[in-house]
Amino acid sequence: MTLHTVRAASFIGMALMASFGTCAAGSTGNATHPWMNPHLSPNQRATLVLKAMNEDQKFQLISTQFGDTENGHVMAPGALGSAGYDPAIRSLGLPALQESDAGLGVAKPLKLGATALPSGLSTAASFDPALAYAGGAMIGSEAHHRGFNVMLAGGADLVRDPRNGRNFEYAGEDPLLTGLIVGNAIAGIQSQHVVSTIKHFALNDLETARTELSSDIAPAAARESDLLAFEIAIETGHPGAVMCSYNRINSVYACENDWLLNTVLKHDWHYPGYVMSDWGAVHSAAKAALAGLDQESAGETFDKKVYFDKPLRAAVAAGKVPQSRIDDMARRILHSLFAAGAIDHPAVQAPIDFAADRKVAQHVEEAGAVLLRNQGNILPLSAAQSIAVIGGHADKGVLTGGGSSAVQSPEGNAVPGLAPTGWPGPRIYQPSAPLAAIRQRAHGAVHYLSGQDIAAAARLAAKSNVAVVFVEQWAAESFDAPHLTLPGNQDALVEAVAKANPHTIVVLENNGPVAMPWLHQVDGVLEAWYPGAGGGEAIARLLYGEVDPAGRLPVTWPRSESQLPRPSIPGAGLASIGLVPQGKPAMHVDYNIEGADVGYRWYQHKGFKPLFPFGYGLTYTHFAYSGFKPERVNGRVMVSFTVTNRGRRSGVDVPQLYVTLPGKGQVRRLAGWCRVQLKPGQSAHLQVAADPRLLVNFDSARQEWQRPAGSYLLQLGHSATSFQGQDHVTLAAATWPATAAPKGQPQPCVDSP
Repeated sequence: MTLHTVRAASFIGMALMASFGTCAAGSTGNATHPWMNPHLSPNQRATLVLKAMNEDQKFQLISTQFGDTENGHVMAPGALGSAGYDPAIRSLGLPALQESDAGLGVAKPLKLGATALPSGLSTAASFDPALAYAGGAMIGSEAHHRGFNVMLAGGADLVRDPRNGRNFEYAGEDPLLTGLIVGNAIAGIQSQHVVSTIKHFALNDLETARTELSSDIAPAAARESDLLAFEIAIETGHPGAVMCSYNRINSVYACENDWLLNTVLKHDWHYPGYVMSDWGAVHSAAKAALAGLDQESAGETFDKKVYFDKPLRAAVAAGKVPQSRIDDMARRILHSLFAAGAIDHPAVQAPIDFAADRKVAQHVEEAGAVLLRNQGNILPLSAAQSIAVIGGHADKGVLTGGGSSAVQSPEGNAVPGLAPTGWPGPRIYQPSAPLAAIRQRAHGAVHYLSGQDIAAAARLAAKSNVAVVFVEQWAAESFDAPHLTLPGNQDALVEAVAKANPHTIVVLENNGPVAMPWLHQVDGVLEAWYPGAGGGEAIARLLYGEVDPAGRLPVTWPRSESQLPRPSIPGAGLASIGLVPQGKPAMHVDYNIEGADVGYRWYQHKGFKPLFPFGYGLTYTHFAYSGFKPERVNGRVMVSFTVTNRGRRSGVDVPQLYVTLPGKGQVRRLAGWCRVQLKPGQSAHLQVAADPRLLVNFDSARQEWQRPAGSYLLQLGHSATSFQGQDHVTLAAATWPATAAPKGQPQPCVDSP
């Protein structure tokens, strides 16, 4: 039996990070550079550097340059052709800041290439924080070997709308899942002596009109949803930087939002790192600095002016901004560089083992792909079957999401030239062809057609034992999809193939939930997300049963747009790919409609039945639960139960614990889970702790977390709507101040005694 405990990777990450200051250089510093003593704490070292800095050096540190040649920018000498750059301060022994996009791999320089992880939703669907840590460590290592010491990773915005163009960068709709997955990915990156950000802080949940859009939400609802995801991720991964977002929050820009940056992040959460801006998200000097922004990113290229230079210097001279604030900004940046080991272990360009890293990406995809439908056990495939492979450029590679996070393979783009070739393109395919991987396994005939000729595709399907249709939906930063419909004629293609051959399997490569009018006409559906560098091999291994599907949906799949809190997104679309925007973009989005009840909580609140619920996923075997028993152990709410593999194959199960608080109108919340691998007939006796952060509500008037007295419903589920064991536990009332929220438990999933 293999147990993957939910927080194990968190502790690995924390242990590594705690050792950064003591395992590195071996030097004890010197009279001129005493801060190079690795035995001092990051705070002590930062303070020593700060005392030695002059004002020009401080201002250099709090404003980075663009590190590439886009937008007519002349790249500074020493920059590596990526998102951000700040020259070394050699007199102080400080390396240059070299900042790389993004959370799924080293996105630039594009021509060099790097290993692409599958989408963030794929990692989240694994429900495996240890896997998130491994993926983070892989891309962090590649960044370090490219010469980067800051990685613009850690996307933690919740999926409030499945049409958001950047959902593939994030980790789903649930704050606990998002917090633990993203936090562990950050810890993995920082284990490689690279500072990781967490972004986009906060409530940057739509891309349409993102630089002006105001996310309107009550503070308590924000604390219990998007901000809770960030809080858990920061507590888990300790990112060196927080990137404030483009959007406004309750009409105030995120990067000059005192409540968000000073009150919540730095005061209530005691965050010691620095806040950097998103590229083009700064609108002021004194206001932003006083509100908590510590570093302006590439202002000379993306902002109206470089606010954190002459304008901020003038504000200091006029007494509008105290010198102590400038010192604090610089100290926070230095603290994070020391804490991550970026100074003791300078990033140096070195060879990269792309073959090994590709295996890491493949493993993530195999663990995160979700089997949505398997009628008549059409899967796994038999090697003897003849296969028609149709569509999705499956003969060339697998799709990648676009924008700043798009990663190109060192082997280049497998399908170059597709629109849009300009921003937010180029559209990139990883050269990992599912067709080739299927042919390696099939003994029967395997034929491919692009699917552009629907009639020809149907004829090929009719002559084959099984048809596998690849459909795709490209999404990217800076735009949202106006609807859930697959682009082009792909729905018609699937329907025609399924009519010609009822043994049809659809493989989805997409940003998230899409409409599937053909769902009940096909026998199989595999959600592959954006599959990453080893995606073709991973998909074939899943189809042929070399690995058991283990993913569970991190997002609810709606039946139609009518089930969403906001059925339409005014102005959504991108004309260059045929999604012509309709209407004028809104300047406000009302998140008070659902408040903290995001995703599956919204569906329960409204009584909607989704197409597929959060937490759903099929396997090639069957698991049953028994002996469900709640108890209180040393103040913790625990449940114990037995999970048994009742099928004929080994497989992975993800038992999920949901809790419903007492009181009118409460809906269930994911409070913990296990990820367990079992052989046929094998059982595991498990304990799961309900995370105490999901047993409380936030009271804005009292500025405290409150656990209400009463009976709490505990449910053990295969998903957010399918349960096999429930009971109640009674808890007394308790409160925690905003500055000392209840903490998560060390090991929510352990062997039961």
